Amino acid sequence: MGKSILRRSILLALGLTALSAQGALRQYHAAVETSNWQISEPSRLSCTLSHALPGYGEAQFTSVASKQLNMEFVLDMQRLPKRFDTATVYSVPPAWMPGERARQIADMTIRTQYDGDLPEDTAWTMLSELEKGFWPTIYYQDWYNPADKVAVGLNASNFMPVYQQFVSCVSNLLPYSFDDISYTVLSYEKNSVELSKYSKKRLAMIGDYLREDNNLELVLLDGYTDSYGGSWNNQQLSVRRADEVKSYLTSLGVNPERIEITGHGEKRHISPNTNSHSRATNRRVVVRLAKS
Repeated sequence: MGKSILRRSILLALGLTALSAQGALRQYHAAVETSNWQISEPSRLSCTLSHALPGYGEAQFTSVASKQLNMEFVLDMQRLPKRFDTATVYSVPPAWMPGERARQIADMTIRTQYDGDLPEDTAWTMLSELEKGFWPTIYYQDWYNPADKVAVGLNASNFMPVYQQFVSCVSNLLPYSFDDISYTVLSYEKNSVELSKYSKKRLAMIGDYLREDNNLELVLLDGYTDSYGGSWNNQQLSVRRADEVKSYLTSLGVNPERIEITGHGEKRHISPNTNSHSRATNRRVVVRLAKS
């Protein structure tokens, strides 16, 4: 489809026929034959669906590992906004959908020297419109030329095959984030290096995350015991507990030089040692993760 045909389609759909005579609407979009949707490095931590916008930048839909399903849209611009403003997001029918009209689906805040972004609900709406063959189009007053309007369109051509891969990636994301496991307290059975059932699950979560994340900078393991038994034995037990965790993490590929162990023995209790419940609280290894 020629640019002039698509231009008339957008003008008519948006009700901007007056601009047709003025020639003041600048459009940025991929041509039908070159519309390129891609997934960038899919993993269980992050999924990004991107679409190149020739001469303008790139549109990106991103979902990350989290307790809650999430989605964000980012308009990565080569020329960042010069001033604060508001853009309007439309769902625009292509020229091969005669009789259809554009539908406004959101407003997008334009911030000085920042890429444009839209929240979860609008991002999902844009994806569903693309599924139906419509073109989400962002329309605004040009901040560098006050005589011009700008329309940035996402071409739905070649969308569906890659979108199905993206949906599969999103469905496979871990159901927790780095913040959920970056500080974890593992508890132990009495006078043992055996983790409690809950702590085994927590350590498995940490392991699943570390299999995916190559940016781990440092792991700090602090071992503690209750006050039962001799202080020297408790000191050695706290080290063994932390060392067991280190062995598990290194088996997953974490560089052992990035893991620091400290055994505190029966020092630094967080509960009294007056009953079995409070003593169990003191038998612990604290795992702290840092990433670059």
